Amino acid sequence: MTGGERVSAPAGLVMAARTPWAEFTECAGHRVVRWEEGERIGVAPMTVETFHDLASVTKVVATTTMLIRLVSDRLVDLDAPLSAYLPKSYEAITVRDLLLHRGGLWEWWPLYIQPQLPPPRYRPGRARHYSDLGFILLGRIVTAVTGLRLDRALAELVTRPLGLTSTTYARPAGSEAAMSALDDRVEMTMLDTGRPYPVPYRSADFARWRAEPVLGEVADGNAHHALDGVAGHAGLFSTVPDLLRYGLALSRYEEYDHLWRPEVVREFLTPGPDPEQALGFRRYALELPGETVTVLGHPGHVGCAVGFVPGRDAAFALASNRLLVAGTPAPTDALWHDLLQETAHRSRTA
Repeated sequence: MTGGERVSAPAGLVMAARTPWAEFTECAGHRVVRWEEGERIGVAPMTVETFHDLASVTKVVATTTMLIRLVSDRLVDLDAPLSAYLPKSYEAITVRDLLLHRGGLWEWWPLYIQPQLPPPRYRPGRARHYSDLGFILLGRIVTAVTGLRLDRALAELVTRPLGLTSTTYARPAGSEAAMSALDDRVEMTMLDTGRPYPVPYRSADFARWRAEPVLGEVADGNAHHALDGVAGHAGLFSTVPDLLRYGLALSRYEEYDHLWRPEVVREFLTPGPDPEQALGFRRYALELPGETVTVLGHPGHVGCAVGFVPGRDAAFALASNRLLVAGTPAPTDALWHDLLQETAHRSRTA
């Protein structure tokens, strides 16, 4: 890890890469723990087949990929206003704005307390402000266009066509799931401190907080408490093998022209006004011997991430339960950096 802050390692961790330069899978620790006198005790081992709460990785594996298909089928226009698909929605914000996190919406809002979305916090189109609300709206667009609940739309548009048999909304498809959080304390603290987002509510305004470990349910409060585990920003569960399968499909996107138009995928993978942000996907530089390649993907708050290198037959997957610590958890971005650096190291020593 980098930086001066003292952080605690995840209870369990899986890192995997499938690339022409390096291929490996590392698995360690525990997927379920308990606490005894302040000490973390492993209860069930982490395995490669463990199911994980993907958190914001949902934004790309589900929502962005469904939109690639719908744009390819000319059912969604990236430059149409949201009101074209969601009556009485924002007219000054486009689908493209939301995918670039430039819609100007609040970053986060407790929909389980106040279900009505607030007015934009910033001027649309001016700057990037990462927003869960934007992807909640994109999920609603998918539902409006397809006429299907989001989990059904995902099955038809993404998971069945790509053979992602272990990827599903709301609850893991198998019993071997990783504990994802100690309880709802993260969101309670966000409300009570007003950090990082100064919303006008406090934890006392909600009565159904989870006080027990979160296992087999999505940790995200809006997804769980307000949206029945099915949302555009969070709610997906998957395994590392499925994440690698997804990454390899996107890496080989031109071979899947029966599902989408390759030129549409290329548009989604191109950086917008912010070099590290494409349409839905984040962009990362990976230094290899003699060249630098771009990894596209996304991290999630619980400790997972997925990535791929377009046209290079390369995919990466990270899965952890980083929130199961007494102190400061290791950031997902730091764990993801470690995976990419390990790939670069192995490519140099191969």
